[in-house]
Amino acid sequence: MASQKPSRARSGQASGSTGNNTGRASSSKRGTSSGRATTPDRTAAGNSGGIGAGDRPGRPGRNATVAGQSRPAAGKAGPRPAAPPQRSASGPQAQAAAPRWLQLTTLLLSLFGLGVSIYLTIAHYNTKVTLACPDTGLVNCAKVTTSAQSVFLGIPVAVLGLAFFVFMVAANSPWAWRSKMPAIYWARLGSVVVGMLFVLYLVYSEIVTIGNICLWCTSVHVLTFLLFALLVFYASSPANRPARAASPTVS
Repeated sequence: MASQKPSRARSGQASGSTGNNTGRASSSKRGTSSGRATTPDRTAAGNSGGIGAGDRPGRPGRNATVAGQSRPAAGKAGPRPAAPPQRSASGPQAQAAAPRWLQLTTLLLSLFGLGVSIYLTIAHYNTKVTLACPDTGLVNCAKVTTSAQSVFLGIPVAVLGLAFFVFMVAANSPWAWRSKMPAIYWARLGSVVVGMLFVLYLVYSEIVTIGNICLWCTSVHVLTFLLFALLVFYASSPANRPARAASPTVS
């Protein structure tokens, strides 16, 4: 009877150790299986923009995509916006201003020419008005102003001179000189060139065709020549010409 009790104790210890070993193995298997199952889930969550290392819950990961736009990597600058187009400094604004003496001189010459043209136009249409001019010898104003050459293309030359100086007074006014419009510049220069060519025709007609000279007509010719010389001298400098407006350039 005494010998049976130790054997029973030994068998109980063996069974207890066997049970402990079995419990440890099962727990280790459960931990291994659970660790394998959870690890891919965490990795997948980090790759899909979920919670990653150093991220707080409820915020997208560092590599997450916001509103369908990729976030630039740290340290790399995005594409710079294109610079706005810049206009060149050349243009009508770059035209040099005419000197004050030139503006006043051309305006005074135009006013004198306008006054003489008005006087000749009145004498042409009003036969009661006699030009203050001698009528003997080479100088004979009446013969010149009543000749066939005093009308050009059906228009009296005095009226053409009047229209010319009306325009020159406007083109040589302070407002016109301050204007940067290229049209005014070229109209002023072109008119005085055409006027000078017409003066050469009239001088030829007086000397060669008629054989007499009109003092009032000659004064108009001299005024036109002075305007021509001043304006052409001013336009001869490239700095005084209105430059063409440049197209916008992108830097």
